Amino acid sequence: MKIDFHTHGKLAKKLPFSVPYTDWLFGEAKRAGLDAICLTEHFNTLQFEDLYRYLSNHCERDKDSFLSKNGLRIFAGMETDIAEGGHILSLGAPESILELNRRLEPNKTPDTFLSFDRLMDLFEEYGVLVGAAHPYRVGGHIPELFGEQLARVHFVDLNGKDMAEHAERTKRLTMELGRKINKPVVAGSDTHQAVQYGCIYTTFEQEMKTIHELYVQMSQGNYEINIAEQAAFQVRTAGILKRALKEIHALGGDYVDVLICH
Repeated sequence: MKIDFHTHGKLAKKLPFSVPYTDWLFGEAKRAGLDAICLTEHFNTLQFEDLYRYLSNHCERDKDSFLSKNGLRIFAGMETDIAEGGHILSLGAPESILELNRRLEPNKTPDTFLSFDRLMDLFEEYGVLVGAAHPYRVGGHIPELFGEQLARVHFVDLNGKDMAEHAERTKRLTMELGRKINKPVVAGSDTHQAVQYGCIYTTFEQEMKTIHELYVQMSQGNYEINIAEQAAFQVRTAGILKRALKEIHALGGDYVDVLICH
């Protein structure tokens, strides 16, 4: 089972949710060879709830995950900012992720972000899996947290975007952090659009449908991380495409129509 642990369903946080664009993303993820993704959309993105309502209404529910029409398995998740600086991933049942997002409504601007400890207290009420996202990206301070704090996360994110920019440093530091806190390191592309799918992913020996199964297989180390030879090119190209599509939108154009209509 090839799974990408860190993906997004929208081009950018401040752009409106687009059904055709999200469907295109899921189709391209499958074409890139992925069996599953964790949809870790930003907690303060525009129309977060609309995105999950769409999944609930148009995808088959299979235990903790959704199955899209093309067979892509989608685990519900969220990426949340913390006051200390940095991002925390959470994976859980769709109902849990939606309720958590609603409870975080008062804390979606930089001056109101929750501290790591308060966020973890909230997450632990719902039994979600928690990951340290791209811990060594500039501006983040997750590695500076105390050991007893980091012991509360369940996994560490080896991030495709950071790997493309600083491969040796990112891999070395991320793996060292995982060993230091005795947590598995799994891989996610951090893509907001399709070119980046497949640059990095995690392969498990068996198919998983529940968050508990994910946790067990991660904890037992029953996986390997795959990094594409062209990963750096994919990420750079994805960045260029993202900027171009956002500019089309800013100028009043329909970036979805430009991208996916033939």
